[in-house]
Amino acid sequence: MRSMKDVPREDILTHGHGACPGCGYAVTAKNIAKMLGPNTVVYVPASCLVVFGALYPYSAWKTPYLFTAFENTGAVTTGIKAALRRRHIDATVVGMAGDGGTFDIGLQALSGAAERNEDIIYVCLDNEAYMNTGIQRSSATPFGAWTTTTPAGLEVKGNRRFKKDIARIVADHDVPYVATLSVAHFTDFVRKVQKAKEMRGFRFLHCLTPCIPGWRIEPSKGVSINRLAVETGMWTLYEVENGVPRVTYKPKVMAPVTEYLKLQGRFKHMGEADVRTLQAWLCEKWRANYGEEAPSPPCVLPPKEEVLAHDGDTLYGI
Repeated sequence: MRSMKDVPREDILTHGHGACPGCGYAVTAKNIAKMLGPNTVVYVPASCLVVFGALYPYSAWKTPYLFTAFENTGAVTTGIKAALRRRHIDATVVGMAGDGGTFDIGLQALSGAAERNEDIIYVCLDNEAYMNTGIQRSSATPFGAWTTTTPAGLEVKGNRRFKKDIARIVADHDVPYVATLSVAHFTDFVRKVQKAKEMRGFRFLHCLTPCIPGWRIEPSKGVSINRLAVETGMWTLYEVENGVPRVTYKPKVMAPVTEYLKLQGRFKHMGEADVRTLQAWLCEKWRANYGEEAPSPPCVLPPKEEVLAHDGDTLYGI
């Protein structure tokens, strides 16, 4: 499979599940499962995918499907693969976890599986908060975003931390393959999933998956928001194959971050100072990713003395 036309028609995650209309989690998991095919064992920790993918006593999965505790994706997928090896069964083992179960609660098991180079595919379906339990902040939550634990108050307006770079952390374990994905760039998406399927060892796919209620967006806008995330630098499409990094899509012109923010209710409280802070951080990230100055006007940075700080943590420094 190298393009959209090569993707199988048969659904492995079938219709009739309980996801919200327009759910980025569902469309991403569905397309990854299609490409991995029926010879796959799926593990899911506590997440939205457990709730809408297997409403007792039914399951929307056509493959073997297991779930246990929140923090166990790296450990359980390791055990499943070991059991299959013992029975001489060659099947793809994939764990599909959210950002909470990857960035935070599941980081220890993830790191252990990556360090051992277990022969599994780990998919992080990143909707940037603990959406299944009430929209609480995770370390994947972007700067400025409203969540129920980072509300927009009079003094502090939304999340004050920047998003953790989990793909870089996993890549630093020297695993065979790490990639970031977006369903809005589907040819890139297909190529990366296929590459992960064909490789051996630990493979990590990090997918941006807009959440309708958590991001406060229209159900029809998920793909558009995914595309804007890439065009504004909020999400970078790249891969690290056997230690060699490569950007797989570079926007011709960096769009202002306001184009991304204005479609989402979770950012509606952000003032000019916070928008400038976020834009400055994105411009630094652009330089780190592409090795060049980002185009103006989005990256006209504030003067040195206008450094915003909260609780002693510098949010950007020029």
